[in-house]
Amino acid sequence: MQNRLKLYGAPRTRAAIAQWYLEELNVPYEFVQLDMKQGEHLTANFRQINPFGKVPAMEDGDVTLWESGAILLYLDRTYGPEKSEGDRAVDIQWVHFANATLALGLFVEDRREKETPRLLEPLNQLLGDRDYLTGSNFGVADVAVGSLLFYLPVFFKMDLSDYPAIQAYMKRLGDRPAFQASVGAR
Repeated sequence: MQNRLKLYGAPRTRAAIAQWYLEELNVPYEFVQLDMKQGEHLTANFRQINPFGKVPAMEDGDVTLWESGAILLYLDRTYGPEKSEGDRAVDIQWVHFANATLALGLFVEDRREKETPRLLEPLNQLLGDRDYLTGSNFGVADVAVGSLLFYLPVFFKMDLSDYPAIQAYMKRLGDRPAFQASVGAR
């Protein structure tokens, strides 16, 4: 019997990002929901999966990973479409941008006011002439960046009306069935 991929997470965590991409790729998986209030993420058993006691974490056969970006890149390389090394490098760039530059710039309160226009104006401009970050095809880059963009109006009540291309992009992403089955279902 083949090992089934397990994704560990909890509501309102970045586990939904990995879950969205698993849905996009149509990869069978088991979602193991941890009760964070009860400390299930801090048990000795779970710390063998992620020693930091954080979610998401993933087990796929002999591979155990944590950190949403690492999980996304693994899923893309293992289950995603064939790509050139150059295209993979561009995806890696966007995943790092999402987790380092975009997340820190928009989610750290003392940076948000200054960084929002510096990050969203060029992103809006890039999305003005393409459907997805890397062109006309949806991919892992869109899951990484798009998932963070969806946090802005929800958690920070951020008005994105100055960024119409970003709003149109978010609508395209939000209309995807895999998004509705994962991030949109929460």
